[in-house]
Amino acid sequence: MDSSYLRKYARSADHNTFFADAQPLTDEQQRLIAMIDEVGVKWAERAFEHDRDASFPTANYEDIKAMGLLGLCVPKRHGGLGADYRTYTLVASRMSYYCSATANTFNMHNANALWTADMIDALDLPAEQRASHEQNRSLHYANMLAGNIYAQPFSEGSGAAAGRHPFGTVATRRDGGWVLNGKKIFASLAGSADYYGVLCTEDVPNPTLADTMFLAIPARAPGVSVVGDWDPLGMRGTVSRTLLFADVHVDDTAQMMPRGVYIQAASRYPHMFMTLTPTYIGLAQAVFDFTVAYLRGEVAGVNVKRRMYPTKQITVAEMYVKLQQAWALFHRATSEFKLNPSRAERLRAFACQNTVMEACAEIAAAAVRVCGGQAMLKTFPLERFYRDARCGSLMLPWTAEICIDRIGQGVLYEDGESPKDDQ
Repeated sequence: MDSSYLRKYARSADHNTFFADAQPLTDEQQRLIAMIDEVGVKWAERAFEHDRDASFPTANYEDIKAMGLLGLCVPKRHGGLGADYRTYTLVASRMSYYCSATANTFNMHNANALWTADMIDALDLPAEQRASHEQNRSLHYANMLAGNIYAQPFSEGSGAAAGRHPFGTVATRRDGGWVLNGKKIFASLAGSADYYGVLCTEDVPNPTLADTMFLAIPARAPGVSVVGDWDPLGMRGTVSRTLLFADVHVDDTAQMMPRGVYIQAASRYPHMFMTLTPTYIGLAQAVFDFTVAYLRGEVAGVNVKRRMYPTKQITVAEMYVKLQQAWALFHRATSEFKLNPSRAERLRAFACQNTVMEACAEIAAAAVRVCGGQAMLKTFPLERFYRDARCGSLMLPWTAEICIDRIGQGVLYEDGESPKDDQ
């Protein structure tokens, strides 16, 4: 499909929902977004093939490498771009505007740098632990800057990724390093990443979440295998197959975080778990812009304007309201990333995640109805948008349901209280 209509909508003076008027873009943010716009139309056109074949967007990652974005959140002192959380969210949302699967997987790569840089520097660590972390992360950052892709598999088919109990993948201390055994499902970039940033549990008696480790496992290490098929409803280009680890040995430099630090970071930086949110707000904007272009007869292959019908005008207006609500909460919540956010800021993060994921799916469903039958042909992106949008609310660690659970409990119970107090 000819996706040239995107050039008009991405750069329109009226297309300002990507930006918050109260928070003007920095020069660096404008530069990064402009780079994505330069390659974006190509990504949008490649997305048809990757969706059809459930193939990884390798060419898009070559573009990402050429732009230096594999080091987006690598600190400047290590040779990266040193982007902060807010800048990442803007860049990722723009990526998703053109290809949601690329943005989804880029999140998995980028989180390995985002989580291990300034976040860790702000935590209380013994000097020895801080020194070893600096040594380890310098190696991994150098790998990223050299063009290596890092994945970050979470899910195991249990409640571990949601923080309900320790991960079932286990790291055992042996021969001056670690031996990993376990399984990760829905492992985005499986077979395409060079390293897997694996959350696992240290092999100790009666382990708890405090025993969580974060290890970078080389994709070609003996004992690492990718199994199963990948034929899902949506986000097919993520190629999230199953990873198996059978007696995989790594040395101490594999530690992406020092032992015992992950749980401290997770509890003191809750916004680290809403890095998938930009994918779905960018996708929601893409759905909306396609709908407007389609009804105006500006999409290639559509020779009839459909904008004159009141019912379509009403539906588009309702979509616009949902989109603006989602963007407003997105800009507010992503600007509140900090160490030890307040109770209100934590709850707002959950509300943002839930709102964006659900609004994206609702906007896509409305688009299907208002555009009508022809728009559902696979020569147009809308049916893919619809399937991709439906997947967001299911994604751990913060599914839409988990967000609702935590908001309800967080509103009714103050810090230090729990449902056990009522028994």
